[in-house]
Amino acid sequence: MDQKRLNALIAQRLPDHALDQVFYKDESIYRRDVDRIFMRSWLYAGHTSEIPDKGDYFLFNLADESVIVVRGEADEISTLINVCRHRGSRVCTKSSGRTSRLTCPYHGWTYALNGELRGVAHMDDGFDKSSRNLKSVHMRILEGMIYINFAENPCPFDPIVEDLEEVLKPYALASARVADRKKYVINANWKLSLENYTECYHCARAHPEYSRGHGLTLGKDKMASLLDEVMARASACGLSEKYVDNSYPDGEEFGSGRAYTRYPMLRGHVTGSEDGKSVAPLMGTIKDYDGGCTDFQVGPISFGLAYCDHVVIYRFIPLTADTSECDITWLVNGDAVDGIDYDKSRVTWLWDVTTEADKLIIEHNQQGVNSRYYEPGPYSKMEAFTDRFVSWYLECVSS
Repeated sequence: MDQKRLNALIAQRLPDHALDQVFYKDESIYRRDVDRIFMRSWLYAGHTSEIPDKGDYFLFNLADESVIVVRGEADEISTLINVCRHRGSRVCTKSSGRTSRLTCPYHGWTYALNGELRGVAHMDDGFDKSSRNLKSVHMRILEGMIYINFAENPCPFDPIVEDLEEVLKPYALASARVADRKKYVINANWKLSLENYTECYHCARAHPEYSRGHGLTLGKDKMASLLDEVMARASACGLSEKYVDNSYPDGEEFGSGRAYTRYPMLRGHVTGSEDGKSVAPLMGTIKDYDGGCTDFQVGPISFGLAYCDHVVIYRFIPLTADTSECDITWLVNGDAVDGIDYDKSRVTWLWDVTTEADKLIIEHNQQGVNSRYYEPGPYSKMEAFTDRFVSWYLECVSS
């Protein structure tokens, strides 16, 4: 799709309305989304505890790109493009593992864990190995969470650290451990998946398990007084009273949005679980349950929901024009032992059942959007954040 037609479609959008059908189906718009958003933004790749020892690695895959996230010498972490500098073969073909070196399975070129080319055979005497190291992408770590950026000159990450480091510190995420990680493939465009995440207008009907314990389902006005009670207890429980809202900013910083908000739990619930009761030891330096939970955002498509006893991290990426993936990581206190201090099935229950329900309604949404009778409808008061995301998205793809 050429720029002129795209800009015309953007100009035709009614304020506070959903997107035109073409944004959820068109192959050229999908490719533009990858280039303009995902190749320029900070993206959650994984947690440092997933690669605890030298040689441990996992892959981050997006569209045609693959990144090896590996722990090497001196405990450093490298984020290497998974493309051999010989003829382009994938170097690592398994999604995770442990290795002493990175060896291309095609012709045997061998790289150190930091990407330096160490071994080749049958090359000319003058061949310069130093010019053929594996390429890399930018990487930053925030409280144990690894973020990567494909851009040559990425938007600054320091403002994210400045805004979120203090408020995330009580959870001690850098020393946390992964209790579980799951991927959910959704037969819908990535924007429908993300739009669903950014609103709770659907929660009361679609998520009874979530709704009985979370104040976000009440709407902004009704939960305000309950939130005041939560914030009054925050300091005594070892939590920050800070509020951050720079998500989906305008202009050049679009790839570094960040946010940190609190909302109350309901009906005696202290955490996100089937019965509302604790499922793991308190995180980090948190002293007690304050009656609330925390939403945070890093970049445009990576989110977290922090309870006092566990933290859930979400990442949304496109797979094709009409399929997407929701990747969820559950973190618990680093000293906690599965089967003794927590039961993995209890920790993951709420957001597993909620995401399975989301998968269904998002796929129904895509099916309806595909209809020749679809036309964009107006957002409700509970979809203001969704409208904010959509407006930001259109700004990103319009230039």
